[in-house]
Amino acid sequence: MINPSRPNPARARPGLLQVLSLAAGLTFASSGVVAADYVRAPGSTLTFASSFEGEIFTGHFASFTTRLRFDPQQLDDANLDVTIPLASATTANPERDDTLQGSDFFASKLFPQARFVATRFRHLGEDRYAADGTLSLRDAKHPVTLTFTWKDGATPVLAGRASVDRLAFGVGGGDWSDPGMIPAKVAVSTRVNFAPAP
Repeated sequence: MINPSRPNPARARPGLLQVLSLAAGLTFASSGVVAADYVRAPGSTLTFASSFEGEIFTGHFASFTTRLRFDPQQLDDANLDVTIPLASATTANPERDDTLQGSDFFASKLFPQARFVATRFRHLGEDRYAADGTLSLRDAKHPVTLTFTWKDGATPVLAGRASVDRLAFGVGGGDWSDPGMIPAKVAVSTRVNFAPAP
């Protein structure tokens, strides 16, 4: 029998089972706020568009890798890392493709890849977002913003656009630097299918 003049130990402090249950609940809650990690899945595209003396042309990178950590509810934890082998660029025009790989443009033998890294994400409303990052291309690094839509689900899809100032990166030097011949701004677009990172 419990002595009414002494406190009941069961009431004075939580039992071991209660403590364990609370700890498990806190652990579960903490794990729920970690953004998911993704990698690029098949069917993804990375394209660019410009013009030469008024004639529009498009191209794409046949190869690129993408790693993304993203949860619309946890933008402070988001990050995006894209690596692009420049030698994989093609515009379906052999002469133009050779020029792109040369020293006046990508100089891909000297600078084999470009890289875009973003750690600041903003919500623009509804399913639209912006990733503010840094593009490394040739021997230059400059800020670039990717605006994108996000389709959530088991296999999420990011569809985005960016504008890159080629002259800031030394792409198209010498006689090619005239924006009347080739615009300074290059339109870049991407559609990335994602799968959970292994």
